[in-house]
Amino acid sequence: MKIPILLFLTLFVIHLGNAQPIRYDVSFPNAIHHEAQISLTVSQLPKQTATFRMSRSSPGRYATHEFGKNVYNVRAVDEQNKPLTIVRTEGDVYTVPTHTGTIKISYTLFGNYPDGTYMGIDPQSIHLNMPATFMWVKGFDQRPIEVKFNLPTENMGVVATQLVPTADKYTYTAPGLQYFMDSPTKIGKLAINEWKRTNTDGKSITFRVALEAAVADSTADGFAKKIARIVDQAKAVYGEFPSYDYGSYTFLANLNPYVRGDGMEHRNSTMIAVPIAFTGPEHVLGVFAHEFFHCWNVERIRPKTLEPFNFEKSNMSYELWFAEGFTQYYGELLLVRAGFTPVSEYTNTLTGITSGKLLTPGGTYYSPIEASCHAVFVDAGVSIDRTNYPNMFTSYYTYGAAVALALDLELRQRNQSLDMYMQAVWKRFGKPEQPYTVDGLQSVLATLTTPDFAKSFFSKFIYGHETIDYGSLLAKAGLTLKKAQEGKAWMGTVRYSEANGGLTLMGNTIRETPLYKAGLDIDDVMTTIDGQAITKVIDLQTALGKHKPGDVVQVAYTHRGDSKTAPVTLAENPALSVQLYENAGLTLTPEMQKFRDNWLNKKEVK
Repeated sequence: MKIPILLFLTLFVIHLGNAQPIRYDVSFPNAIHHEAQISLTVSQLPKQTATFRMSRSSPGRYATHEFGKNVYNVRAVDEQNKPLTIVRTEGDVYTVPTHTGTIKISYTLFGNYPDGTYMGIDPQSIHLNMPATFMWVKGFDQRPIEVKFNLPTENMGVVATQLVPTADKYTYTAPGLQYFMDSPTKIGKLAINEWKRTNTDGKSITFRVALEAAVADSTADGFAKKIARIVDQAKAVYGEFPSYDYGSYTFLANLNPYVRGDGMEHRNSTMIAVPIAFTGPEHVLGVFAHEFFHCWNVERIRPKTLEPFNFEKSNMSYELWFAEGFTQYYGELLLVRAGFTPVSEYTNTLTGITSGKLLTPGGTYYSPIEASCHAVFVDAGVSIDRTNYPNMFTSYYTYGAAVALALDLELRQRNQSLDMYMQAVWKRFGKPEQPYTVDGLQSVLATLTTPDFAKSFFSKFIYGHETIDYGSLLAKAGLTLKKAQEGKAWMGTVRYSEANGGLTLMGNTIRETPLYKAGLDIDDVMTTIDGQAITKVIDLQTALGKHKPGDVVQVAYTHRGDSKTAPVTLAENPALSVQLYENAGLTLTPEMQKFRDNWLNKKEVK
């Protein structure tokens, strides 16, 4: 969330002098059943109707989330503890029409979904995402906030948060609502490991990993050292760390079976939850690399469409292909540079990135801007009806990473790099915390390259959806992009259920595939191919193995109980594979090796 430190301090001093902080008291008398008791006290209110509400969205998320559904027993009293009339005007909105300037709202909150978006309450572990936890008063966003936690006796009481500590161990402050809502908090049995780095301005930064996992201290310490390697390689991209508001950055790391999978970036911290019995495996490092990269890209290099963040509705942005997609690209690239992912395995990531752009209708027929706008429906949004996403949407994470890969390889042919572009974007928008637009991103690329190159790239691949020639781009680094199933007959990639006397299509058929063209779709049941019964997936694979692309087969199927037959013209399986030249029997030249090393090797950290 974009709130410069000078503004923090100014607001904090002014409001402490002129207005009482908004006060929250949080207790957990029924934590075993996942309930908290929360009170919110606000004074010096004008004598008019006061409106209180729960949020419907959360920083780092773009869809709507109905946090108000877990709030009940809402009451209001005045400074004399006398009841006030409180009116529920919407599902998550409450008003107090008459008061004398001070209102105390109390409510019960249920929480049993600990991840990056929601919250969880257990006597041993308090896991709070603030928008899912705290009601707030409208119109007083700049008031400083104070929150005090009264913990269950079973709780070990170790606190991890980006909130500002006070002399009281369990009382914390925030300079205003935006910062408060952006400050996830974890309280319980946490292993804390810290290390320090000196930023380019000479100031010391404390990094810490607050780990909730059933592991030995030595394992927790070793894991923190791995995170430190990622931190250093992320800094090497930009050339400097951000100025963290209070001189520290915290990884809230929940690696245990009692959480839900998620990773959520915040201004000076990140909440990462992975539901595993953690023993130190490196496969979880990708989410740490991704979320940490966000402390530059999206937290400070911030789209104008998300500034300020609106807690009352979904937040649509045109730029998520950059904010999330470029971060996705770097999250995986940092693992290579930090020495956790061998280059031979990184080819799997490249296969996924290129396939997302080249083989999906979303990447073929729609722009990354259009994909970004759809986040309000797909970013953990809840719906029960079927959609046609397979034919019109590709994740802005994958799509943006595909664009980042293309731009990186293009720039490297000009003796530049995506690292240099990110540094330029950081200096133009991130460091001064000036929100950017798509046009602003294009203008930065124009200063790094030429106006013609920037205009062409954005016209083709950002505003447009032209095909990207990854084969030529990857070849510069000694990587080949080829058909993984060359010459193999294929009718479409669909999930099947071996039920109903045949193979039931469990997903949408994809436009331009043989099954789609033949008129088959979800819930149809294929029963025979050229008269041969197919009741299992292996039957289908055997039948296709007898044919080649271009062959026409007769498929019998049922649609809503009616028997039908359709000719299906088989195509070549389009699946792609990225391979190292040396593993594909091709000659890796010294120039290719140098290009690859400059791209993927560990960067010097200054």
